[in-house]
Amino acid sequence: MAQKQQLIPGGKLTPRQETILELIIREFVASAEPVGSKRLVEAYGLEVSPATVRNEMKRLEQMGYLTHPHTSAGRVPTHQGYRYFVQHLLPEANLPTTVRHTIRHQFFQVQAEMDQWMQLSASVLARTARSAAITTAPRSDHTRFKHLELISLQPHTVLLVLVMQGGAVRQQVISLEEPKSQSELSQISNRLNDVLAGLNWMQIQRLEQEQDALAQRVVELVGSALYHQDERIDEVYHEGLMYILRSPEFSDQIAAQQVVEIFENPIILGPFLHEARQLPGVQIILGGESPYEHLPDVSMVLSRYGRPSYGAGVVGVIGPLRMPYAHTISAVRFISQLLTGLLSELYGYPEPPQEPSEGAPHQSLQKPSDTPSREETAS
Repeated sequence: MAQKQQLIPGGKLTPRQETILELIIREFVASAEPVGSKRLVEAYGLEVSPATVRNEMKRLEQMGYLTHPHTSAGRVPTHQGYRYFVQHLLPEANLPTTVRHTIRHQFFQVQAEMDQWMQLSASVLARTARSAAITTAPRSDHTRFKHLELISLQPHTVLLVLVMQGGAVRQQVISLEEPKSQSELSQISNRLNDVLAGLNWMQIQRLEQEQDALAQRVVELVGSALYHQDERIDEVYHEGLMYILRSPEFSDQIAAQQVVEIFENPIILGPFLHEARQLPGVQIILGGESPYEHLPDVSMVLSRYGRPSYGAGVVGVIGPLRMPYAHTISAVRFISQLLTGLLSELYGYPEPPQEPSEGAPHQSLQKPSDTPSREETAS
């Protein structure tokens, strides 16, 4: 349990303070043990005395970037310390060429089927990041109409087959008051395919009413199906939960249950996945503090892939705050770019303008109010 003391609001750190904070986080990520001043000086050959480092650590603690357990004189980073590190001190890193080659080879060994890509991306990302990984299937901002067919089953029964852009298919049986021939049904189908081409449910609502009762009913059913497709909860593919549960942070049963619930309850992840799908680049979310107090002490590193106008999904890693952020970000970014290229080839649309690539600045959904974030200073 951390000692309580009066905090001095944190601001921009001095170069020495930034170095010490970065080294403490690096050491703590590797060892999960509080970090002392003597250890820093000896391990990194700092040209200052342990007493000087100790004074700076005390100052960082007063500013809210570090804390220390009662049982140790060493320090550990706080949420604020992690946030400052992510936005100002994070070193750039690339996945090794051999790792990238191996991952590409794995993807090209499987069939070009979305379900296989989703499962493989979660599995590969979990192994690469040594943490839990998630992937969602691509979807557009608003599902759009592609094609429909009306098929006569019996004189008073029709099957509506609706195909949406992105590949989703819905079928519904319609009962008729007056019988329709297949020729009449085909004429209605052809005309509605022209009228509804490329529309979303909101645009369909604004159409003039059809004169034919069956045609109007079909239009309403199509609009309803597109609406419910937009409102559906993302199916989340996940792998590597055991990596998190082995972390000392989650050895407590309650902490472990809170982490497991993130993956079992899609309502928890939904808002974060939706927001990440709207933004370019890699997003970093730190749980356990405002505005994410309802999350346990976990970090999320998420990235959009694909193109929102055609279909975009999210890949990401969930792990403890004590995460090797540079390596995790490079892994998430690489898988995101790989999936974007595969979707471009599958659906035949041009690849989007290059989003931040290997070694480029990331973004964070968690911004401090008193210091500029990295993405703000990079522009």
